[in-house]
Amino acid sequence: MKAKYLIPAAIFLAMVAIFGLVLYQIGQGRNIQEVPSPLIGKSVPQFELPLLLKPDQIFSSEQLKGKVSLVNVWASWCVSCRYEHELLMAMSRSGLSIIGINYKDERADALKWLRDWGDPYEAIVYDYDGRAAIDWGVYGTPETFLIDKQGVIRYKHTGPITEEKLQDVIFPLVRELNQSGTTT
Repeated sequence: MKAKYLIPAAIFLAMVAIFGLVLYQIGQGRNIQEVPSPLIGKSVPQFELPLLLKPDQIFSSEQLKGKVSLVNVWASWCVSCRYEHELLMAMSRSGLSIIGINYKDERADALKWLRDWGDPYEAIVYDYDGRAAIDWGVYGTPETFLIDKQGVIRYKHTGPITEEKLQDVIFPLVRELNQSGTTT
């Protein structure tokens, strides 16, 4: 009789421990949405994938060298991607190079999304099986990476980009990387 109460009690205690850890981290001033990436300061993962809009053409990681760019991982099925899409459109109008990685999506659905909401991307890589995104350390959408002129990852943002994050972090970092000519 006592055994049937042990499993629910163990689950409850595990939930309390997780909740306590989150509260502790918030109390320490940590932003629990910012997940540190082991790729910061390293070259972008190597890949060669077809373009979403031109499946007969290949885009490779080498093409991320030469200018500062934002790599945005998105999908048509991603609700949060819709929240940041207006900002991506504005960023593309500002001249920032944005490369999309369409993640685990059906091509027709992704194309419809772009027709309906607009296309802020200079190029969109089609990662149907998600293998390239795994190499980037992606575990959900949207995720966004800032790449310097040498093809090195300088910043990662998990979740939808906000106006505050754009103004306080991304644009200042883009300006710094464009001015430096070298990695920072």
